[in-house]
Amino acid sequence: MIAWLKTGVLMAAITALFGAIGGAVGGQSGMMMALGFAVITNFFAYWFSDKMVLRMYNAREVDESSAPQYYNMVRDLAQRAQLPMPKVYLIQEDAPNAFATGRNPQNAAVAATTGLLRVLTARELRGVMAHELAHVKHRDILISTISATMAGAISALANFAMFFGGRSQDGRGNPIATIAMALLAPIAGSLIQMAISRAREFEADRMGADICGDPHALAAALEKIQHYASGIPLETTERHPETAQMMIMNPLSGGGLRGLFSTHPSTEERIRRLLAMPGVGQPV
Repeated sequence: MIAWLKTGVLMAAITALFGAIGGAVGGQSGMMMALGFAVITNFFAYWFSDKMVLRMYNAREVDESSAPQYYNMVRDLAQRAQLPMPKVYLIQEDAPNAFATGRNPQNAAVAATTGLLRVLTARELRGVMAHELAHVKHRDILISTISATMAGAISALANFAMFFGGRSQDGRGNPIATIAMALLAPIAGSLIQMAISRAREFEADRMGADICGDPHALAAALEKIQHYASGIPLETTERHPETAQMMIMNPLSGGGLRGLFSTHPSTEERIRRLLAMPGVGQPV
């Protein structure tokens, strides 16, 4: 119920933002066009955002024959978590990372980069995939995926407004459009930060450790991912920063606004909490 409420609030807030920008740039007709665009985007985000994100990352679905160890690991963890078997994907990227997507547990998917499978041990990988299944079980993958899709739509609206509404009739700069564009990025970041709180990652860490029965495995994986990810950019995320909040660890480089609006807590604090859990170092 809480996940549905948060999703509804997010969609309503972004729809209102679309209308406000459309009205500022194009008056009443601009507002109506922006609201129509928001309604259509909301519809497609709900039903197809997971497929859009997977396609964005050129994710390839795998099965028991093409990636037996990885696939069987996810199947075992899904059974332990009492979840339906999700679709399993691989992303051809050197940067180690992973995410879960889908509108509900019955339509969920988990994806990991080839870099993740290469640098982690089987035990550490088990901890990471348990974390992603915790997101599925907690039913926050819908709002995570929708927020990424809608942030991309906001960027598209910004570009449209800049090209078609950024000038007044006398050819001078439109101050309203300029202000709207200047505020757009931090507003979008704030919406994502409010919708996807850092507490979500702590909870997924805790539940993921319970699912795999080994908090230390996930702690070791997080430490290793941070070490490798700092030197290997995840190119797709750099091009689509709105999807960074879906990852188990923020892969974006640089600071500035990206750091201010980070939806991930510090890796050190995540590791500290995992190591404080009972059952450390006793894999199942």
